[in-house]
Amino acid sequence: MIEANDKETFKFTVQSDWAKLPDEIVLGDVAGIAVDGKDRVYLFNRGQHPVVVLDKAGTFLNSWGHGVFSNAHGAHIGHDDVIYLTDNGDHTVRKFTFDGKLLLQLGTPEKPAPFMSNRPFCRCTHSALSPKGDIYVSDGYGNAAVHKFAPDGTFLMSWGEPGTGPGQFNLPHNICCDAEGWVYVADRENDRVQIFDGNGKYETQINNMHRPSALAITGGPCPHCIVGELMSYLAVNRLTPNLGPRVSVFAQSGELLGRLDQGRGAGLEPGQFVSPHSIALDSTGDMYVGEVAATDWLAVFPDTPLPTKMGRFQKFTRASTKELAK
Repeated sequence: MIEANDKETFKFTVQSDWAKLPDEIVLGDVAGIAVDGKDRVYLFNRGQHPVVVLDKAGTFLNSWGHGVFSNAHGAHIGHDDVIYLTDNGDHTVRKFTFDGKLLLQLGTPEKPAPFMSNRPFCRCTHSALSPKGDIYVSDGYGNAAVHKFAPDGTFLMSWGEPGTGPGQFNLPHNICCDAEGWVYVADRENDRVQIFDGNGKYETQINNMHRPSALAITGGPCPHCIVGELMSYLAVNRLTPNLGPRVSVFAQSGELLGRLDQGRGAGLEPGQFVSPHSIALDSTGDMYVGEVAATDWLAVFPDTPLPTKMGRFQKFTRASTKELAK
């Protein structure tokens, strides 16, 4: 992963037409994206082939998960070399081998916890693995909480409540753990990433962002945060510039290191975004961004008909140029 602390580390160029999918593989929204130790890319999407696997060159390898999921939302691969898939439609987090064998399930399908009860789960959003193997789950659409589980799935604790103060949430939408065990939560509608210790103690937060939806962190003891930001869906400021959609890179201190948006606003051109929902990095620092472009299209472009084939994701390769992705 990327570990250097200088701004030149975070220069990317978009790689157009990277993926090579067979005609029969039509993706839905790529809500979750993850990369394994062999740099294979997993697209957790809302189409008929829920998990689509590509190699680093973009060649299709296989697909699995057919008929299992209700609404794909988050994907995560940790140091245990398995993939965790969060389904906010049926309120579960499932742990699979890379070829689709179910190993563990958290939550009971179609049996959500009561709304804002802060008990697991009510439309959970994402998961993360700690260095010790504990599992953290952000529970955001019907809750305002983070839940912690032991590696075997035993429930350990929860924290959070609705609100805007430290340790409170307004739609915790994504979650990551770093090498030191700190927990990073994309607190979407509070426009921040909050950072906690492994037991939920609030430490600090990163601001200067708008509706953080996707979240990835780099390796090492002092990681950087890569944040996918959404634009406003409100009529009053939907067309306001400099509010996203975009991908931003922050130091752990909160310093903004760069942004991928080119000031062009939302769109379907290479390097533009509609709704960046998931981010993953491979072993060389190349970046993959998945979008829920079909779901959010009418919120972003209310007067434009939905295009076809909206299963949208992009690959960005690290570059040494002086400009961010073009």
